[in-house]
Amino acid sequence: MTSSSTMLRLISLAAFSSMASMRVCDPMLVALSQDFSITTGDASAVIAAFAVAYGVLQLVYGPLGDRIGKLRVIIGATSACALFSAMTALAPSFTLLVVARAAMGAAAAGIIPLSMAWIGDQVPYEQRQETLARLMVATVTGMMAGQWFGGFATETLGWRTALGVLALLFTAAAVLLFRHARGSGALQPHAAGDAGASFSLATYLANTMALLRIPRVRWVLIVVAIEGALAFGTLAFVPARMVGGFGLSASAAGGVMVLYGLGGLIYSLFARRWLAMMGEQGLALTGGALIAMGLLALAWAPVVAWAVGGCFLAGIGFYMLHNTLQVQATQMAPHARGTAVTLFACLLFLGQSTGVLVVAFSVDRGWLPAVFSLAALGVFALGLVVSRQVQGRGTVAAGA
Repeated sequence: MTSSSTMLRLISLAAFSSMASMRVCDPMLVALSQDFSITTGDASAVIAAFAVAYGVLQLVYGPLGDRIGKLRVIIGATSACALFSAMTALAPSFTLLVVARAAMGAAAAGIIPLSMAWIGDQVPYEQRQETLARLMVATVTGMMAGQWFGGFATETLGWRTALGVLALLFTAAAVLLFRHARGSGALQPHAAGDAGASFSLATYLANTMALLRIPRVRWVLIVVAIEGALAFGTLAFVPARMVGGFGLSASAAGGVMVLYGLGGLIYSLFARRWLAMMGEQGLALTGGALIAMGLLALAWAPVVAWAVGGCFLAGIGFYMLHNTLQVQATQMAPHARGTAVTLFACLLFLGQSTGVLVVAFSVDRGWLPAVFSLAALGVFALGLVVSRQVQGRGTVAAGA
């Protein structure tokens, strides 16, 4: 039990580093545009390259983790992130910086989904909600730390320093994970799940299609894609709403976004108690309701304090709803959990990308309050549907 707890802490360190690396470049765009003599819009390629590679590569790591072992892939991905992060810190040109960021996103894609799948393998269903919430603490804290440290380091030490610190963090996580996994025997073939067969694209496609024929798998994937579009699609434009609708500065709007992550941390601290009080059905319904309230406050609040409170409520609500869906993802196909969870992550990313494109169309036309309102109605309805359809360990996926 102690060994598993230590492994979870080390996996959480890798997950923290992964999410910090995803958000660390957000505050660097102006500095990058000045250093490389490009526009700020062009500089945003360092963010887009990471995000696209991160989303697409989700589909690769699932079957790889099922075949050679999830811990092996997590350790390899963390090691690759250390290398590519060092390359970003030393990149002599913007083109090489973008290429290294894309490679880093491709590597980071193998950490969090397979960490979820590993938890699904190791943790009993009754404890899984709480354990995934602990992993969520690492991911949310990583996002907040990446955004804050990226800006702080850029202003005081230089943007290359921030990326170099990330390389050291990934290196520490990879070394500690490898040493503990080897010492505990977790990398042995029988523990790692090595099937001893070579990879076959035809087999992979056949296995993926077999998963998609399971009604429960299709349901979870559709729901998380909708959640990504409604929740993440609007989240990307909350700072724009705070600036344009309430007159905050860009830095103050960024500070408000920390409250969204703080809501996630508070949820993780009370996950066990709230799960005991409300059950998974209650968490899903309450989560949808809180997100809806938060979006409506951001859309129509007469004073900025209400909008700030709405951002905080939306953060708590999102993690209530999303953590419930994460638990469902770990249980929807236990025989191919790695592939199933990475499909889940990929659909979340595709939904998020679609949502951002749709909301972006409305920003310049002054439709943001109306779009936030429609998203609020949609996410409340989604929470209601999830609360009615959520299933526990006793459900057999194939017969769902």
